[in-house]
Amino acid sequence: MGSKKNDLRTADRIRYAISRYKGIPIETDLSSYRELLEEIHAFDVACLPDRAIVDRMVELKSNLHMDRISKALPEVFALIGEAAIRGLGVEPFDVQILAGIVLHQGELAQMRTGEGKTLAAVFPAAMNALAGRGVHVFTANEYLAKRDALWMGAVYQRLGISVSFVQELMDTTAKRKAYSADITYLTAKQAGFDFLCDSIQYEPSRCVQRPFYMSVVDEADFIMVDEARIPLVIARETGPRGHDPKMIDLCVRALEREKDFVVDRNRRRCHLTQAGERRVEQILGCGGIHEQESIRDYAAVNVALHAHHLLTLDVDYIVKNGKIELVDEFTGRIAERRRWPYGIQTALEAKERVEIQREGTVIGSITVRHFLNLYPRIAAMTATAVSAAQELKKFYDLGTVIIPQNCRGAMVNLPDAVYRTQSSKLAAIIHEIEKTNATGRPVLVGTRSVKESQELSVLLQNRGIEHRVLNAKNDEEEAALIAKAGTFGSVTISTNMAGRGTDIKLGGPSGLRKEKIIALGGLYVIGTSRHESVRVDDQLRGRAGRQGDPGTSRFFISLEDDLIARYAITEFIPQSFLCPDGPEPIEDGMVAKEISRAQRIIENQHFEMRKTLNRYTELIERQRKELHSLRRDALFSALLPSELTYRCRNKISEISKEQDRERAITLLAFQFIRSIDDFWSNYLAWVDTVREGIHLRRLGRQDPLLEFIKDATEEFETGITTVTENSCGRFQKIDMTAAMREQTHIKTPSSTWTYLINDNPFPSFRISLLGNDIGIAAAGAARAVVVAVFLPVIACWTLAARLLRKLSRE
Repeated sequence: MGSKKNDLRTADRIRYAISRYKGIPIETDLSSYRELLEEIHAFDVACLPDRAIVDRMVELKSNLHMDRISKALPEVFALIGEAAIRGLGVEPFDVQILAGIVLHQGELAQMRTGEGKTLAAVFPAAMNALAGRGVHVFTANEYLAKRDALWMGAVYQRLGISVSFVQELMDTTAKRKAYSADITYLTAKQAGFDFLCDSIQYEPSRCVQRPFYMSVVDEADFIMVDEARIPLVIARETGPRGHDPKMIDLCVRALEREKDFVVDRNRRRCHLTQAGERRVEQILGCGGIHEQESIRDYAAVNVALHAHHLLTLDVDYIVKNGKIELVDEFTGRIAERRRWPYGIQTALEAKERVEIQREGTVIGSITVRHFLNLYPRIAAMTATAVSAAQELKKFYDLGTVIIPQNCRGAMVNLPDAVYRTQSSKLAAIIHEIEKTNATGRPVLVGTRSVKESQELSVLLQNRGIEHRVLNAKNDEEEAALIAKAGTFGSVTISTNMAGRGTDIKLGGPSGLRKEKIIALGGLYVIGTSRHESVRVDDQLRGRAGRQGDPGTSRFFISLEDDLIARYAITEFIPQSFLCPDGPEPIEDGMVAKEISRAQRIIENQHFEMRKTLNRYTELIERQRKELHSLRRDALFSALLPSELTYRCRNKISEISKEQDRERAITLLAFQFIRSIDDFWSNYLAWVDTVREGIHLRRLGRQDPLLEFIKDATEEFETGITTVTENSCGRFQKIDMTAAMREQTHIKTPSSTWTYLINDNPFPSFRISLLGNDIGIAAAGAARAVVVAVFLPVIACWTLAARLLRKLSRE
C-alpha cells in the first residue's frame, strides 16, 4: 500500500474552522491519524502466504485483551489491507484506511460519496471482531446488507473471520446463526425488531441475538438523525374497533369543504366546523361532539379528514399489492413495516378501499436512538454529517472527522434556477434534459415524490426521450437502474437518493464510452425541488463527481413548490417576483438565499422536535431497561425479586414436594415474566394516551414535560407493585398440567412495525416557518429589522463568500 497525502482545500479548512468556532464538533486535523497510517505502511505483509495471514489473525484473537487490541492496530490494519488486495483485487486508498482508524476510535468519518465507505468499514469491523463478541454493520436497506456481506466476504475469508447477513424473512435458526458470526451485516431496524422480539420470548432458546458489543453505522445521518424519531414497535392484534372505518369514510366523503370542515395545508391542520359537527351527528346518528359516548366517533372522523385531505396518494403513500405502503420522505422508498398510529393507517385503508388490516396493541417499543446506544462501542460514517454534527455529538457522543477526497473531482454546482410557477419550472427541466440528452451526456433527475417522478416521465415520453424511473413502486430494480445511470445517453429519474448505496460509474459497469462522457462533463444531476434537509440535497449532488470524475448539479425551483408553500417562504420574497408566470427564471439571488435560510430553520426545528421527543422517551427508556433487566434475570437464570419469592414461599414448597424446587421457581418466573409483559403493554398504551394531551397542561400554566415525568414515574412505580401482586396471585392459583401446556404452546407476536411520532397528535404535522404565534405582519417587520440592522454584517459575509470561492478555485 502506497502513501499519498491529500489535504482539504483551503476554502474547506476555513469553512470547517468557522463551524468549530460556532461550537460544532468537527475535526479536520488528521495528523495523529496519519502517524498511525505511516506505521501501517511500515508493516511488510505482502510476502506472507494466505495461511500465515489467517494464522496471525487467529493468534491475535486468542492472545489479545480488548485494552491491548488498539496497540496492535498498525499490524492488523496492514493485514486487512493485504486481504483486500488479494480478495477484491483493489488496494485500499489512504483515505479509506484513515476512515477506518477514525471508526475504530469511535468517531464519525465523513467521506464524500464514492470514496469507498464499504471497504473502509471492513477495517474497524475486522479489528473489533478480534474481541470475539460480534460486530454489527448497519446499512440503509436489506439489499445493501446482503450485497456488502457477500462482497466484503472475500476480505474477511482471507482473515479467518466469519461474516453473515440478516434479512427480515429469515427463520429463527437462520437468524441465530447469522448473529453468531464474527461480523453481521443488517439494517438497524431489523436488529431493533429482533431485539424487541427477543425481549418478549418465554424460552431462552428462542432468542436470536447475543449481548451487543460494537456497531458500525453507514449512512449515519439517515439512520441516526432522520430515523431517530421513528420508534420500532412490536404488537399483538387487537379485537374489533369501536367504530366502522368504512362508515366513517362515507361520512367524511359526504362533508363539504369550507362549510363542514377547514383545511390548512401549510400547518397540516384539518378540523370540523360547527356545521360539520351537526352534519356528522346527522350522518352517524351519534350524540353531540361533547358527549362521552360520541368522542370516539368524532375522533375517527377527524382522523379520516386528515387521511383524505392532508395525505396524498403517490406522495405520502402508495397502494401496492392491495395494501397501503408508506413512502419514506427522505429516501423515496417504501418504508417497510411502517404504519401511521392513532387510526390514520385504518383511515387510509378505508379511503383507498383496500382490505382493512387489524390494528395492534403495542407490547414493546424502542426508538432507533436508544437502540443504537445499547451498543458499548459505536462508530459511524456518511457523506453528509456536518449539518447534523451537533446532534450526532449530543445523542451519540460522536465527533465528526472530515476525511479528504482521494481524488479531487471537477464538480460544478450551478446556482438554483428559480421559476414563478410549477408549469414553467417543469418546462425548463424538460428543455434542460432534452438539450443535455441530445449530446449523449447521462442525466440523473432527483424528484421528491412518486407522483412527481411519474408526471415527469409522462412529459419525457411525450418528447420521445427514453428514460428509466426508480421510485417506491419499483424499488426492487434499484441496483440495476442506478448502476446504469452513468451510461452514455441515459436519463434516470429517481425519487430521492438517500441511502441508495450503489455507485454510478461513468460508462456504466463496463465503462463503455467513459472518456466520451468525461469530455461531455460527466454525470449531470438535476434536482426538481429543494428538500427540507440540505443533507438530502447534498446526497443527490454527491452522485456526480465521484473519484475525480467531472460532474454538474443544478436544482430547479418554483415558488409553488411544496417546501415554499408549506413554510410560507413567499412572505419574504418581494411582490414583484410573484407576478404571473413567465418562461424566464428569476435572476435575483435573494430567492435562493431565502430558501437556504428556510432549510436551516426547518432543520433546527426538526432538531428541537427530536430533542423534545428525547426528553419524553428518556424516562421511558430507563424504565424499559429496569424491567428488561428483571425479565432477563427471570428468563435466563430464574433470579426473582426476594419479595416475590417470600410471598410465594408456601406454594413453592407445595410444588417442590411433587416436582422439585427448581421447577417451582421456573413456574413462578414464567408468571412473573407474563405479568411484566402485561404491565408494560398497558403502560405503553397509557403513556401514548397521556402524551397525546399533555400539551394541554400549558393552559394551566404547568410544564408538560415535568407533569409527564411526575405522572409516568408514579404510574410506573404503582405498576411494579402490581406486577409482583399479579405474579403472586397467578402462581397461587396455578394448575400444574395447564401451566406446563401454557408455557409450551405460548406464541410471541410476529407483528412488527415502525411509526412516526412527535409532539403533535398527527405525525405528519409540520411547524410553520415562523412558528404558530408570529403572523405575516410580524414576519415582514422582522425582515425589515434584519435588513436594517445586519446589512453591514451581510456585506461582510458576502465579501468572505467571494474570498472562499476564490480560494476554492486554487
